[in-house]
Amino acid sequence: MKRMLSAPEICLYRESVDFRKSINGLAAIIESDTDLPLGSGALFLFTNKQRDKIKVLSWDKTGFALWYKRLEKAKYKWPTKEKNEVFTLTQFELDRLLSGFTIIGQELVRINDFAMT
Repeated sequence: MKRMLSAPEICLYRESVDFRKSINGLAAIIESDTDLPLGSGALFLFTNKQRDKIKVLSWDKTGFALWYKRLEKAKYKWPTKEKNEVFTLTQFELDRLLSGFTIIGQELVRINDFAMT
């Protein structure tokens, strides 16, 4: 999933969202809460209230795509106390986030691996 997700801009939406929302609901959040253009090719990251899931919304000139990741035993660190509604991430930060590292603060903290049994 990490290699498929590359874009000119990567935007992390700060507030948690209702994860029953799919493409149309998440696109409506970006349109109503931000000034960001949905058709720019940017990736938009969302998390749920429990912070154990991420959805990534993107537009690729033919339609929207939605990716979903659930952590089995950990929670994502998410910027909840900042003033900005949306944060821009680098490709490196996105890769680290999806690999189980926190991107908040100075230190990278590894989330423990989970083995399927």
